[in-house]
Amino acid sequence: MSLSLEFLPEANADITAAVEWYEGRELGLGARLRHELESVCSAIVQHPLLWRERPGGYRRVNLPGFPYYVAFFLRAERIVVVAVGHASRHPDYWKKRRP
Repeated sequence: MSLSLEFLPEANADITAAVEWYEGRELGLGARLRHELESVCSAIVQHPLLWRERPGGYRRVNLPGFPYYVAFFLRAERIVVVAVGHASRHPDYWKKRRP
């Protein structure tokens, strides 16, 4: 069974803001962040149960080279990414986004 990966619009906005910020600091750094995010998302699709379910029913994966994480929910045949958050941001900022 193959699960589809979906991003909430707010999660896409998180990504855009982070990529633009890093690209503004150093040319190519935003692209590197996007590449790491794609690798993490690929791992999530292949093994969505690898990461523990946290209180509230979501799972979280840290990006290896950046202080960001991907928060997602498993919903039937879908993986719904609700946030790509910065680790120093308040951890509850996105929790109203539940799918």
